[in-house]
Amino acid sequence: MVPSGYAIRELVLGDAAALAAAYSRNRDHLARWDPLRDASFYTEAGQAVAVAGTLAGVETGQQAAWVLTHVDAIVGRVNLNNVVLGVLRSASVGYWVDADHLHRGLATAAVEHAVEGAREVGLHRVEAGTLVHNVASQRVLLGCGFTEYGLAPRFLFIDGTWQDHRLFQRILHDHPI
Repeated sequence: MVPSGYAIRELVLGDAAALAAAYSRNRDHLARWDPLRDASFYTEAGQAVAVAGTLAGVETGQQAAWVLTHVDAIVGRVNLNNVVLGVLRSASVGYWVDADHLHRGLATAAVEHAVEGAREVGLHRVEAGTLVHNVASQRVLLGCGFTEYGLAPRFLFIDGTWQDHRLFQRILHDHPI
């Protein structure tokens, strides 16, 4: 359930300015969890390009993307990435929450929202990876019914180095589509 005063809605191209503000505001907060970002990423023009790319993925069914909002500000994101149909029927969930809005249940609400979106398109499984030391995110995933299934050494290039990740998954159903 989304906490009172917050909402989750689909990402739209008009979100570029608000996302640039959110990413700028959270630059230090997100740096240790994100890939290295070019300075243009934190601009409205850079976000317009990024959002357009994401929305192209949404159009082809390879992604789903939402923003978390509070009043008129964007205070987080949640995505389903790498949507694969066929016999796998899986996607990867990614999310972040604004530093000033932590510990309110937003990450849990975002993950549950993405899981529901995955169900709606008939996915069987949602996966997620966290940096080994990201205990808060691991708690969110476990609380949302994910189970840890492995460790991926040097999995993603985060904060300037290849970093190990704990892998989690949530099986949504066992009914073939």
